Amino acid sequence: MSYSLVWFKRDLRWQDHAALKHAATRGPVRCIYVIEPKLWLQPDCALQHFEFIRESLMDLDEHLQSLGGCIEIYEGEMTDVLERIWLNEPFTGVFSHEETGNAFTYERDKQVAVWCEDHGVHWNEFPQFGVVRRLKNRNLWQNAWEMHMSSPIQSLASITFRGTTNHKPWTMQAPPHLRHKPPLRQCGGRKQALETLHNFLNARSIGYRGGISSPLSAPNACSRLSAYLSFGCISMREVVQQTRALIANLPPQAHRHRAGLTAFLSRLYWHCHFIQKLESEPEIEWRNMHRGYDNLREEEFNTANFEALKEARTGWPMVDASVVMLKETGWLNFRMRAMLVSVAAYPLWLHWRPVGEWLATQFLDYEPGIHWSQLQMQSGTTGINTTRVYNPIKQAQDHDPRGIFVRRWLPSLKKVPDAWIFEPWKMTSDLEHAMHQNQNFNINTPIVDLTSATRTAKERVHARRKQDEVRIANKEVIERHASRKTRRRATERISNPSNPPEQLGFNFE
Repeated sequence: MSYSLVWFKRDLRWQDHAALKHAATRGPVRCIYVIEPKLWLQPDCALQHFEFIRESLMDLDEHLQSLGGCIEIYEGEMTDVLERIWLNEPFTGVFSHEETGNAFTYERDKQVAVWCEDHGVHWNEFPQFGVVRRLKNRNLWQNAWEMHMSSPIQSLASITFRGTTNHKPWTMQAPPHLRHKPPLRQCGGRKQALETLHNFLNARSIGYRGGISSPLSAPNACSRLSAYLSFGCISMREVVQQTRALIANLPPQAHRHRAGLTAFLSRLYWHCHFIQKLESEPEIEWRNMHRGYDNLREEEFNTANFEALKEARTGWPMVDASVVMLKETGWLNFRMRAMLVSVAAYPLWLHWRPVGEWLATQFLDYEPGIHWSQLQMQSGTTGINTTRVYNPIKQAQDHDPRGIFVRRWLPSLKKVPDAWIFEPWKMTSDLEHAMHQNQNFNINTPIVDLTSATRTAKERVHARRKQDEVRIANKEVIERHASRKTRRRATERISNPSNPPEQLGFNFE
C-alpha cells in the first residue's frame, strides 16, 4: 500500500498544518523530523533552539500518538534520510511547508527537489506564513497576505498512519558542539503556545500599546509568541483570526484593549513583510541589501569591541544589562534589540554579519527573514530607511528611569546612586571609593567615547548616502523590498538624502 511522507521542519504543530491535512486526504501517512548534522553546524544555531524543538516534538508526538501515529526522528542529511526510507518502503509523495530559512536550508531544499524528481516523487509544499514564493511583483503581496490569513483553518477530519516504530523525541541528543542554553528561556510546544496566546489576547494585550518599549514592562506587555511562531507551534493564521475575532466582540468601552490588539495585528503584518524580503532575495543574509554600502564596515572590524559587546562589558549599563538578560532568558524586547544593533553598528562600527550570527544564537525566537532584514535596517545598509541611532544612555533614562532593569541584570551596580546608574564612570572619586567597599561592585569604563564615535559613524554613513550612484540605486531596492504603504513617500525622497524615507516600524514580538 502506498503512503505519503510528511516532513516537519519549523512547523511543529498539528492544527492548521496544511501539509499534514493534504497528505491525510491521500491515504496513509508517516510523519518525520530529521536532525541534520550540517544544519546544526551553521553559525546561527544554538543549544536553546535544539532544546525548544525537542520539547515541541514531544508535544507533537503525544498528540499524534492519541490519533494512532507518532513522529519519527531520524538523523542524517535530508536526501540521505529520504533515500534510506525510500529503500525500505517507497512513498508516493513528500508533503511539507515552505521554509524561508538560512542559506543552508535554501540549498538543502534544492537538493531535496532534485532527489524527488530523480525518484518520481512529487513534493507538495504549502505556505507557512503570508509569504509568497516566486513573487514577481511586490504590488501583489498585500492581497496575497490577506487571502492567506482569511482562508479557513486547516483541521484534520481523519488520518490513517502507516505502521512504524516510534523514534522517541525525548531521546534526541543535541550535537555536542552546541552552546548557549538560557536557564530562563520559554519552553517549547503547542500547549505552551496556546496558553501564551490565550493569556495575551484576553489580559496582557491591554498593556501592549505603551508597554512594549520598556524592558521593565515588555516581558508582560509583549505577546511572547515570537518563538512559537518561529518554530511553528502555532500558525500565523490562527493568531490573526483569533485576534480579529476578539476585537470584533469587545464591548465599545474597551478602548485600550482594542488599541492593543489592533497594534499587535499590525506587527503580525510586518512579520511576514520582512520575511518576504529574504524569500525574494536570499543573498541579504550575507551581503548588503544595497550594494552601495559594500566595504563600509567590513574591512575595519574591531574584534576587541565585538568581544566586549558579547561579554557585557561595553561600559554602558543599559547595553550590558540587555546582553545579560539575553544570556539568561533568550529574549529581549524589540527596542533593546534595536539598541544593541545600533550600538554595534555605529559607536562600535561593527559589520552586521558577525553581530547577526551571534545574536541569532542568543534569540530563542530567531527567524532568519526578520533577523537579517532588521540587522541591515538598523545598521543603515538598506539605503531606503531612516538612519536611526539609539543612544544607550538616553534609552536607559527614557525606559528605565530608576535603574531597576539595569540593577536586576547587573547586580554589581546595585548600590550605585540613581544619579550615576547609567554613567557610573562619572562618579566622584570619593563616591567610587565608597562603592568599592562592596566587593561585588564593578565599573566598566565605556570602550569608546559614545558621542564622538557615534558622530563619526553617522558622518561616514551619510557621506555614502549622498553619493549619486548610491541614491540612484535606491530605486531598485525600493521596488524590490519596500512596503507599498510607504513606497510612494520613499520614492519621492530619493533625491533629498537629508530627508530620508520613514523607517518602517516593527517589533519581534
